[in-house]
Amino acid sequence: VPMKTSEQGRKLLIERESLELKAYRDSEGYWTIGVGHLLSLDKSADYSGLVWTRDKAEQVFANDLAKYEKAVNDNVHVPMEQYQFDALVSFAHNIGEAGVANSWVVRELNAGRLEAAAAAFDNWHKPASIITRRNGEREQFKGTRFVARWQEAA
Repeated sequence: VPMKTSEQGRKLLIERESLELKAYRDSEGYWTIGVGHLLSLDKSADYSGLVWTRDKAEQVFANDLAKYEKAVNDNVHVPMEQYQFDALVSFAHNIGEAGVANSWVVRELNAGRLEAAAAAFDNWHKPASIITRRNGEREQFKGTRFVARWQEAA
């Protein structure tokens, strides 16, 4: 049975990406909207006037999530904990399906080397603006106790 992202995993991913209803350029200059949804790899394209409704953003996020859940399910061949799956979906959401499929994180996990798999998140520390996110994904993968901002507000 394919795994699905937990409610906590969804909330953490939205916290990492934020939910933006107006198109913006990400840290690399790519047009993005919703929950980190890449609009185009063409940096010269102009999406400056694009605005989505919250419903549209949530619908696209659900579709994106299904794509990244499939990538993780298709490439991880060993049982994993829910928090590990959630961390890998967040990772895939950021680096893409091919990125996660070919990552050392997945290779080490499939080989049963959990510590090495967790450490392999550190191979993805570029650009520098991503380090906090990647560290969060690594700690989430390890099952480290942490309190997300959304939990503090509850």
